[in-house]
Amino acid sequence: MSIKSDGWIREQALAHGMIAPFSEKQVKDGVISYGLSSYGYDLRVSDEFKIFTNVNSAIIDPKAFDERSFVSVQAPSVIIPPNSFALARSMEYFKIPRDVLTICVGKSTYARCGIIVNVTPFEPEWEGFVTLEISNTTPLPARVYAYEGLCQILFFQSDQVCEVSYADRKGKYQHQQGIVLPKL
Repeated sequence: MSIKSDGWIREQALAHGMIAPFSEKQVKDGVISYGLSSYGYDLRVSDEFKIFTNVNSAIIDPKAFDERSFVSVQAPSVIIPPNSFALARSMEYFKIPRDVLTICVGKSTYARCGIIVNVTPFEPEWEGFVTLEISNTTPLPARVYAYEGLCQILFFQSDQVCEVSYADRKGKYQHQQGIVLPKL
């Protein structure tokens, strides 16, 4: 398995629609950078957020998720309360090739502010908008900006295709369109 460079990512995005919309260069003037980098792609967060709250004293249960656990916000930026959590979605839609696995890592600008991004790997032949998990690990409120970079996706290509892809097993998060909550 090898990490893929900017040339391979560009080719896959333009010829095969792996990332749409696709920014062929890193955009960084006046924004938290996004777009193609040397060995990855910095995705942007949309203006749709779900911020967790305990107003209704709900319990987080992945087997019985209570939508009263969060408030929905659509805005150019959002404040995540201290020691709290939000969900968001990417602006980009991804179509992962059958011989590729991705890993997401946070961007240093946010990490240095105590904002941690967690995204599970995009498995071979997974497709959709990415549901992003954003944690504010600080005792202070933290701002996250829509339409700007949030995390970097690294692409790893295997020397052979997998026997069973995410699409083959009809994964429950296939073709995500918005922020998708936990499913059983």
